[in-house]
Amino acid sequence: MITEIPVELSILSAGYCLHPERLTLRGGSLKPVAFPAGYALIRHPEHGPILFDTGYSARFFEETASLPASLYRRITPVVFKEEESAVRRLREGGIAPEEVRYVVLSHFHADHIGGVRDFPQAQFIYLQKSYDAVSGLGPVRATKAGFLPGLLPGDFTRRSLPVDEASPKRPLPEGLPFTEAYDLLGDGSLLAVELSGHAAGMIGLFVSTTEHDYLLCADTVWSSRAFRENRRPHPAAGIIMSSRAEYRLNFERLRRIHEQHPALRIVPSHCREALAHWGTGRVK
Repeated sequence: MITEIPVELSILSAGYCLHPERLTLRGGSLKPVAFPAGYALIRHPEHGPILFDTGYSARFFEETASLPASLYRRITPVVFKEEESAVRRLREGGIAPEEVRYVVLSHFHADHIGGVRDFPQAQFIYLQKSYDAVSGLGPVRATKAGFLPGLLPGDFTRRSLPVDEASPKRPLPEGLPFTEAYDLLGDGSLLAVELSGHAAGMIGLFVSTTEHDYLLCADTVWSSRAFRENRRPHPAAGIIMSSRAEYRLNFERLRRIHEQHPALRIVPSHCREALAHWGTGRVK
Protein backbone atom coordinates (compact mmCIF):
# COMPACT_ATOMS: atom_id res chain seq x y z
CA MET A 1 0.00 0.00 0.00
CA ILE A 2 1.46 3.36 -1.04
CA THR A 3 -0.42 5.42 1.52
CA GLU A 4 -0.61 4.72 5.25
CA ILE A 5 -4.39 4.82 5.71
CA PRO A 6 -6.77 3.08 3.30
CA VAL A 7 -9.83 4.92 2.06
CA GLU A 8 -12.91 4.06 0.03
CA LEU A 9 -12.90 5.40 -3.51
CA SER A 10 -15.61 6.12 -6.08
CA ILE A 11 -14.50 7.26 -9.53
CA LEU A 12 -17.24 9.27 -11.22
CA SER A 13 -17.86 11.87 -13.92
CA ALA A 14 -20.07 14.92 -14.35
CA GLY A 15 -20.69 15.69 -18.01
CA TYR A 16 -18.25 15.52 -20.88
CA CYS A 17 -16.70 17.67 -23.57
CA LEU A 18 -16.04 16.92 -27.23
CA HIS A 19 -12.61 17.09 -28.87
CA PRO A 20 -11.00 15.55 -31.94
CA GLU A 21 -9.15 12.56 -30.52
CA ARG A 22 -6.04 13.39 -32.55
CA LEU A 23 -5.47 16.56 -30.56
CA THR A 24 -5.03 14.53 -27.37
CA LEU A 25 -3.51 11.34 -28.82
CA ARG A 26 -1.04 11.42 -31.68
CA GLY A 27 -2.41 9.40 -34.58
CA GLY A 28 -5.94 9.36 -33.13
CA SER A 29 -9.18 9.97 -34.97
CA LEU A 30 -10.06 13.37 -36.42
CA LYS A 31 -13.65 12.84 -35.29
CA PRO A 32 -14.77 14.46 -32.02
CA VAL A 33 -14.92 11.99 -29.15
CA ALA A 34 -16.31 12.35 -25.64
CA PHE A 35 -13.95 13.12 -22.78
CA PRO A 36 -15.71 12.67 -19.42
CA ALA A 37 -15.16 15.29 -16.75
CA GLY A 38 -13.98 12.89 -14.09
CA TYR A 39 -13.73 13.40 -10.36
CA ALA A 40 -13.39 11.13 -7.35
CA LEU A 41 -15.16 10.72 -4.04
CA ILE A 42 -12.83 9.63 -1.27
CA ARG A 43 -14.38 8.33 1.95
CA HIS A 44 -11.84 8.89 4.71
CA PRO A 45 -12.26 6.94 7.98
CA GLU A 46 -11.84 10.11 10.07
CA HIS A 47 -12.57 13.09 7.81
CA GLY A 48 -15.55 11.64 5.95
CA PRO A 49 -16.32 12.44 2.29
CA ILE A 50 -13.61 14.29 0.33
CA LEU A 51 -13.73 15.24 -3.34
CA PHE A 52 -10.89 15.27 -5.82
CA ASP A 53 -12.18 17.81 -8.37
CA THR A 54 -15.88 18.10 -9.20
CA GLY A 55 -16.46 17.89 -12.96
CA TYR A 56 -18.94 20.23 -14.62
CA SER A 57 -22.11 21.77 -13.23
CA ALA A 58 -24.93 23.80 -14.80
CA ARG A 59 -23.09 26.89 -13.62
CA PHE A 60 -20.59 26.36 -16.44
CA PHE A 61 -23.24 27.40 -18.96
CA GLU A 62 -24.11 30.50 -16.95
CA GLU A 63 -20.48 31.55 -16.83
CA THR A 64 -19.99 31.03 -20.57
CA ALA A 65 -23.15 32.81 -21.73
CA SER A 66 -21.33 35.83 -23.17
CA LEU A 67 -18.00 36.82 -24.71
CA PRO A 68 -15.17 36.19 -24.16
CA ALA A 69 -16.01 33.16 -21.99
CA SER A 70 -18.54 31.87 -24.55
CA LEU A 71 -15.58 31.02 -26.79
CA TYR A 72 -14.70 28.31 -24.27
CA ARG A 73 -17.82 26.25 -24.93
CA ARG A 74 -17.77 26.95 -28.66
CA ILE A 75 -14.27 25.57 -29.00
CA THR A 76 -14.92 22.78 -26.49
CA PRO A 77 -18.61 21.80 -26.66
CA VAL A 78 -19.91 20.50 -23.35
CA VAL A 79 -22.71 18.01 -22.71
CA PHE A 80 -24.08 17.92 -19.18
CA LYS A 81 -27.23 16.78 -17.37
CA GLU A 82 -28.08 18.04 -13.90
CA GLU A 83 -28.51 14.52 -12.57
CA GLU A 84 -24.82 13.92 -13.36
CA SER A 85 -23.57 16.70 -11.09
CA ALA A 86 -21.35 15.80 -8.16
CA VAL A 87 -23.80 17.28 -5.66
CA ARG A 88 -26.66 15.15 -7.04
CA ARG A 89 -24.57 11.98 -7.13
CA LEU A 90 -23.52 12.49 -3.53
CA ARG A 91 -27.09 13.16 -2.40
CA GLU A 92 -28.19 9.93 -4.08
CA GLY A 93 -25.46 8.17 -2.11
CA GLY A 94 -26.72 9.65 1.16
CA ILE A 95 -24.11 12.43 1.46
CA ALA A 96 -25.37 15.97 2.03
CA PRO A 97 -23.23 18.70 0.45
CA GLU A 98 -22.55 20.17 3.91
CA GLU A 99 -20.83 16.93 4.91
CA VAL A 100 -17.99 17.40 2.44
CA ARG A 101 -15.17 18.90 4.49
CA TYR A 102 -12.46 19.05 1.82
CA VAL A 103 -12.30 19.46 -1.94
CA VAL A 104 -8.87 18.80 -3.42
CA LEU A 105 -8.43 20.71 -6.69
CA SER A 106 -5.95 19.28 -9.17
CA HIS A 107 -5.93 22.60 -11.07
CA PHE A 108 -8.29 25.41 -11.99
CA HIS A 109 -9.68 24.51 -15.41
CA ALA A 110 -13.44 24.83 -15.55
CA ASP A 111 -14.11 21.11 -16.02
CA HIS A 112 -12.40 20.46 -12.68
CA ILE A 113 -13.87 23.26 -10.56
CA GLY A 114 -17.37 23.43 -12.04
CA GLY A 115 -19.15 22.17 -8.93
CA VAL A 116 -17.15 23.65 -6.05
CA ARG A 117 -19.82 26.20 -5.14
CA ASP A 118 -22.21 23.33 -4.36
CA PHE A 119 -20.25 22.42 -1.22
CA PRO A 120 -20.68 25.33 1.21
CA GLN A 121 -18.72 23.92 4.15
CA ALA A 122 -15.77 22.52 2.22
CA GLN A 123 -12.24 23.79 2.49
CA PHE A 124 -10.18 23.79 -0.69
CA ILE A 125 -6.77 22.17 -1.00
CA TYR A 126 -4.58 22.93 -4.01
CA LEU A 127 -1.04 23.87 -4.90
CA GLN A 128 -0.65 27.61 -4.36
CA LYS A 129 1.12 28.22 -7.65
CA SER A 130 -1.80 26.65 -9.49
CA TYR A 131 -4.11 29.38 -8.21
CA ASP A 132 -1.47 32.06 -8.59
CA ALA A 133 -1.20 31.20 -12.27
CA VAL A 134 -4.85 32.12 -12.97
CA SER A 135 -6.16 34.34 -10.20
CA GLY A 136 -4.88 37.61 -11.62
CA LEU A 137 -5.88 37.07 -15.24
CA GLY A 138 -8.28 39.34 -17.07
CA PRO A 139 -11.33 37.91 -18.88
CA VAL A 140 -9.61 37.15 -22.19
CA ARG A 141 -6.49 35.56 -20.73
CA ALA A 142 -8.54 33.65 -18.15
CA THR A 143 -10.70 32.17 -20.91
CA LYS A 144 -7.59 31.19 -22.85
CA ALA A 145 -6.31 29.52 -19.68
CA GLY A 146 -9.58 27.59 -19.23
CA PHE A 147 -10.39 29.43 -16.00
CA LEU A 148 -13.84 30.82 -15.19
CA PRO A 149 -13.50 32.74 -11.90
CA GLY A 150 -17.27 32.84 -11.37
CA LEU A 151 -17.21 29.11 -10.73
CA LEU A 152 -15.45 29.75 -7.42
CA PRO A 153 -17.38 30.93 -4.33
CA GLY A 154 -16.87 34.48 -3.13
CA ASP A 155 -15.17 33.25 0.04
CA PHE A 156 -12.84 30.90 -1.82
CA THR A 157 -9.57 32.25 -0.41
CA ARG A 158 -10.93 32.30 3.15
CA ARG A 159 -11.87 28.65 2.87
CA SER A 160 -8.61 27.62 1.22
CA LEU A 161 -5.82 25.50 2.62
CA PRO A 162 -3.19 25.96 -0.10
CA VAL A 163 -0.09 23.79 -0.30
CA ASP A 164 3.37 25.20 -0.99
CA GLU A 165 7.01 24.19 -0.69
CA ALA A 166 6.88 24.56 3.10
CA SER A 167 3.93 22.17 3.48
CA PRO A 168 4.45 18.76 5.13
CA LYS A 169 5.78 15.99 2.91
CA ARG A 170 6.30 12.26 3.22
CA PRO A 171 8.72 9.98 1.40
CA LEU A 172 7.22 7.75 -1.26
CA PRO A 173 8.17 4.09 -1.74
CA GLU A 174 11.37 3.45 -3.67
CA GLY A 175 10.94 2.80 -7.35
CA LEU A 176 8.48 5.60 -8.01
CA PRO A 177 9.69 8.58 -10.09
CA PHE A 178 8.93 10.90 -7.17
CA THR A 179 10.92 10.90 -3.93
CA GLU A 180 8.28 12.55 -1.76
CA ALA A 181 4.72 13.83 -1.78
CA TYR A 182 2.67 16.50 -0.05
CA ASP A 183 0.86 14.95 2.92
CA LEU A 184 -2.43 16.80 2.49
CA LEU A 185 -4.13 15.73 5.72
CA GLY A 186 -1.04 15.02 7.80
CA ASP A 187 -1.87 11.34 8.25
CA GLY A 188 -0.38 9.77 5.12
CA SER A 189 -3.76 9.07 3.52
CA LEU A 190 -3.73 11.59 0.64
CA LEU A 191 -0.33 12.07 -0.97
CA ALA A 192 -0.12 14.72 -3.69
CA VAL A 193 2.61 15.15 -6.29
CA GLU A 194 3.11 18.03 -8.67
CA LEU A 195 2.33 17.14 -12.29
CA SER A 196 2.69 20.53 -13.96
CA GLY A 197 2.75 20.84 -17.73
CA HIS A 198 -0.87 20.73 -18.78
CA ALA A 199 -1.45 23.45 -16.19
CA ALA A 200 0.93 25.20 -13.83
CA GLY A 201 0.90 23.66 -10.37
CA MET A 202 -1.39 20.78 -11.29
CA ILE A 203 -1.32 17.94 -8.76
CA GLY A 204 -2.07 14.25 -8.86
CA LEU A 205 -3.09 12.21 -5.84
CA PHE A 206 -1.90 8.84 -4.58
CA VAL A 207 -4.62 7.07 -2.60
CA SER A 208 -4.98 3.46 -1.51
CA THR A 209 -7.98 1.31 -0.78
CA THR A 210 -7.68 -2.00 1.04
CA GLU A 211 -7.32 -3.68 -2.38
CA HIS A 212 -5.56 -1.32 -4.78
CA ASP A 213 -3.23 1.65 -5.09
CA TYR A 214 -4.33 4.53 -7.33
CA LEU A 215 -2.77 7.60 -8.88
CA LEU A 216 -5.43 10.13 -9.80
CA CYS A 217 -3.30 11.92 -12.37
CA ALA A 218 -5.75 14.65 -13.50
CA ASP A 219 -4.82 15.87 -17.02
CA THR A 220 -1.25 14.61 -17.20
CA VAL A 221 -2.69 12.59 -20.08
CA TRP A 222 -6.21 12.54 -21.51
CA SER A 223 -6.35 8.75 -21.87
CA SER A 224 -4.63 5.62 -20.59
CA ARG A 225 -3.66 4.74 -24.15
CA ALA A 226 -1.30 7.70 -24.17
CA PHE A 227 1.15 6.34 -21.58
CA ARG A 228 0.46 2.69 -22.39
CA GLU A 229 1.22 3.12 -26.10
CA ASN A 230 3.69 6.03 -25.72
CA ARG A 231 1.49 8.39 -27.74
CA ARG A 232 1.78 12.02 -26.73
CA PRO A 233 -0.72 14.65 -27.81
CA HIS A 234 -0.56 16.38 -31.16
CA PRO A 235 1.98 19.26 -31.08
CA ALA A 236 -0.93 21.70 -31.43
CA ALA A 237 -2.02 20.73 -27.90
CA GLY A 238 1.07 22.54 -26.65
CA ILE A 239 -0.72 25.83 -27.24
CA ILE A 240 -2.82 25.29 -24.12
CA MET A 241 -0.02 23.83 -21.97
CA SER A 242 1.68 25.84 -19.26
CA SER A 243 5.00 24.14 -20.09
CA ARG A 244 5.77 21.64 -22.85
CA ALA A 245 8.97 20.62 -21.04
CA GLU A 246 7.15 19.85 -17.78
CA TYR A 247 4.47 18.02 -19.73
CA ARG A 248 7.09 15.75 -21.32
CA LEU A 249 8.70 15.14 -17.91
CA ASN A 250 5.47 14.07 -16.25
CA PHE A 251 4.31 12.08 -19.27
CA GLU A 252 7.51 10.03 -18.94
CA ARG A 253 6.91 9.63 -15.22
CA LEU A 254 3.52 8.07 -15.93
CA ARG A 255 5.09 5.74 -18.46
CA ARG A 256 7.66 4.61 -15.88
CA ILE A 257 5.00 4.03 -13.23
CA HIS A 258 2.92 2.01 -15.68
CA GLU A 259 5.89 -0.11 -16.75
CA GLN A 260 7.43 -0.65 -13.31
CA HIS A 261 4.24 -0.80 -11.20
CA PRO A 262 1.62 -2.39 -13.44
CA ALA A 263 -0.71 -3.11 -10.51
CA LEU A 264 -1.00 0.58 -9.66
CA ARG A 265 -4.14 2.02 -11.20
CA ILE A 266 -3.43 5.28 -13.04
CA VAL A 267 -6.64 7.27 -13.51
CA PRO A 268 -6.63 10.22 -15.96
CA SER A 269 -9.56 12.55 -15.35
CA HIS A 270 -10.88 12.33 -18.92
CA CYS A 271 -10.24 8.68 -19.77
CA ARG A 272 -13.32 6.72 -20.84
CA GLU A 273 -11.42 3.45 -20.46
CA ALA A 274 -10.42 4.10 -16.85
CA LEU A 275 -13.95 5.22 -16.04
CA ALA A 276 -15.40 2.07 -17.62
CA HIS A 277 -12.95 -0.24 -15.81
CA TRP A 278 -12.82 1.34 -12.37
CA GLY A 279 -15.65 3.85 -12.25
CA THR A 280 -18.68 3.06 -10.18
CA GLY A 281 -21.34 5.19 -11.90
CA ARG A 282 -22.68 5.88 -8.42
CA VAL A 283 -21.42 6.73 -4.95
CA LYS A 284 -20.24 3.69 -3.03
